[in-house]
Amino acid sequence: MGKRKRQEPELSEPADLSVGVEKKINLLDSAPKSPAISITVQIIVGTYEKVLHGVTATVTGQNNSEQPLSVVFADTFLLSPHGSAIRCLAISPQSSSDLSKSQKIILASGSSDQIINLYHVSAVAPSNSKLKGPAIPTLRGNNTLENPQNRELGSLQHHSASINALYFPTRSKLLSAADDNTIAVARTRDWTVLSTIKAPMPKAHGRPGGDTPPLGGTPAGVNDLAIHPSMKLMVSVGKGEKCMRLWNLVTGKKAGVLNFERSLLQGIGEGRWASGEGRRVEWNSLGEEFVVGFERGCVVFGMDSKPKCRILPSPSTKIHQMHYTSLSEDVTAAKDILAISTEDGRILFYSTALMPDSKTTQPGSQPHVPVREAIGQLGGAGEGLTGRIKDFEILKTIHPRILFIVTGSSDGAIRLWLLDEAELTEISSVLQWPEHGSKDFETHASNDKSSNATITQVGSLLGTYEAGNRITCLKAFIMSDPEQYKARGLVEGNNANRAISLEGNEDSNQSS
Repeated sequence: MGKRKRQEPELSEPADLSVGVEKKINLLDSAPKSPAISITVQIIVGTYEKVLHGVTATVTGQNNSEQPLSVVFADTFLLSPHGSAIRCLAISPQSSSDLSKSQKIILASGSSDQIINLYHVSAVAPSNSKLKGPAIPTLRGNNTLENPQNRELGSLQHHSASINALYFPTRSKLLSAADDNTIAVARTRDWTVLSTIKAPMPKAHGRPGGDTPPLGGTPAGVNDLAIHPSMKLMVSVGKGEKCMRLWNLVTGKKAGVLNFERSLLQGIGEGRWASGEGRRVEWNSLGEEFVVGFERGCVVFGMDSKPKCRILPSPSTKIHQMHYTSLSEDVTAAKDILAISTEDGRILFYSTALMPDSKTTQPGSQPHVPVREAIGQLGGAGEGLTGRIKDFEILKTIHPRILFIVTGSSDGAIRLWLLDEAELTEISSVLQWPEHGSKDFETHASNDKSSNATITQVGSLLGTYEAGNRITCLKAFIMSDPEQYKARGLVEGNNANRAISLEGNEDSNQSS
């Protein structure tokens, strides 16, 4: 009897297992497939031909073989607001917590005619019914979707030279840098210039670099600026200067000057007759490091203002733009990835994470600055693209691990790319140079001409739009869903335009 009692649960186990198998099969059948994607991207480009062009790109599909993603482009506006080439653009940040603040975005365009033009651009995507055909007859046959919410605000004329950089640290402040060696801070509530930061004129030494100066003059001007995420520190680089300047935004005064060492400049291809000036500067998302871009290379600095690593595209080519982007924590241990656009039609991705052997030193010599290898490239000759990429934007979506990259080339082509973050997981080893100097640079460049073939090709091209003009600068953002916006019933109120200072206090509490 005891044996029969022991056999009874053994007979009942197969029945229980079959039920569990049925449950697992049902769970697999009901498992969600790849999510459907429906995103509208607003793209704004400035051109050499003084044209400001707005284009929307609507992406739909599920990103699989059964239903691949498709893109529909449509023109939203086409203006000629400046008397000379448009050199820079800036858009105010969107507020994810309150959609009423992001219903409209402020757009600023700067030109070499010394004028900053301002616009309101709608952040709500057009309805799907308007994307079926052209709303307005056009000669080219393109879809044209005019939005009555897009309108001009006016212009600012507080600079006396070409505008080189525009930046919105918050929705309430606009910073502008120009060739008159000044950085102006304007308040968006009434567009009053609160303060002007004046950089000293560079001293004339050796052959002039950059633009040809007038008789008895020297190249001058602020090339670019970058604000720390704490809104208390700013870094700027200028023409004719082999240094970068630190500014205290709380007091509006100079915080320090950091000169570029000669060996460091030689290591990134800045020879004896090169200008040696920084052309671009950018902080990462956490404010732990910043990168300074030169003509053919970049140098990454830490918070202690000491160089961490160098970046040299291989094969050697000019650098036009650079941006940091943060990846998901479950994809890679690197917090931020640096992306740069080049003259030969590529976007190269680099990991600037500090390696244990990157600070090795030798007795009686300066510490070596390692060179990072690219962990991936997008575009290039392998994709049939050889034209320079003047500017680009990396956009994050609500879908995990999916990035959209918008590029603008000088041949007038706007391209939309899809990138999976998992493609950037392979991080190459750090390359150390035994010695500093131009000989090392030439040896490194000659030995690494064939290393471009080993760079992993990432991303896929979704669509191309021919703007018809040579692109100089580009901005893009993801528009809000119109149906979701109507469901919440959000209306723009008086509090949406409340100005907030750089330190987080209201402007009414600030005297200047």
